[in-house]
Amino acid sequence: MINIGVIGSGGIISKHIRHLADRTDAGITALCDVDPDRIQATRETYFEDKTVNGYATPEDMYNSETLEAVIITTPHTLHYGQAVQALEADCHVFLEKPMTTSSKDALQLAAKAEAQGKVVAVGYNTASRPVFQYLREQIRNKTWGSLEMVTGFLSQNWMTMTAGLWRQDPALSGGGQAYDSGAHILNSLLWSVESAPETVFAFTDNKDCAVDINSVMSIRFANGVLANITISGNCLSDGGHMAFIFEQALVEIDGWGGSWIKVHAKDQPETPEIDIPEVFPIINFVETIQGKTQVAASTKNGINHSLLMDGIYASARTGKPVNPAALQG
Repeated sequence: MINIGVIGSGGIISKHIRHLADRTDAGITALCDVDPDRIQATRETYFEDKTVNGYATPEDMYNSETLEAVIITTPHTLHYGQAVQALEADCHVFLEKPMTTSSKDALQLAAKAEAQGKVVAVGYNTASRPVFQYLREQIRNKTWGSLEMVTGFLSQNWMTMTAGLWRQDPALSGGGQAYDSGAHILNSLLWSVESAPETVFAFTDNKDCAVDINSVMSIRFANGVLANITISGNCLSDGGHMAFIFEQALVEIDGWGGSWIKVHAKDQPETPEIDIPEVFPIINFVETIQGKTQVAASTKNGINHSLLMDGIYASARTGKPVNPAALQG
């Protein structure tokens, strides 16, 4: 039995609780949150028939519980420190996106996890979606020749939805819409292309807020793929659309939720038959710990995402293209 502790008992944890509900080989046994009312609400909603202890600090939880793994769902800038603390407590770590808010921290976290032989997984939804698994397989196999370009957008009424919340406090969020909902489409890009961002040129617009609301970025990857992504946080209509441009095909896909795909290629149906099961991120995490599979969204994904975000913000600040890796000094 894999005993799992939770750090941060906000709304997102409900998804993981539901996905773990029918497992007999893993389960949540402890909750940690600075707000005791949130712990109590989570207990009453999901654990009426089970004893799940609550703690105000991770230290208290680690000192009192025997845990094999933790789920971290706290504000973004807290992820690195809490993940390191979890590794030092001999736990595997599941992090909600983003893994960290700097590439320096991402690299250090990955190195520490490898040295300790622990699994660190990032909760990007793309890696669990059959349409993206299918797309990445075709990219790897060069089914339609080489992937050359990617374009896409994500839109959401994020500025209004998050007003007054920690998501618009850079000390806790590490950035704005590009680091929050925008992380979904950016990881869809990074997870599919499987290459580090080599050059990034970006503009951001804070719309008089403390963090970025709108952003647009052009990216050259180390493998030569070119990409352009637009992220809106001030639009009443939610959307996420991507196009992957190959030598011999154009593939459109839901870049946010991964709910659909359209293939435009000679002698191929627009909607391909995809016989790939969906495995939720938290289940993939558990089964990776058990040695049954490999982590779907690994520290490599977290590193590339952090490199890209460092590049976006540095370019927007300087008005120049940047090499994210060079920002390490």
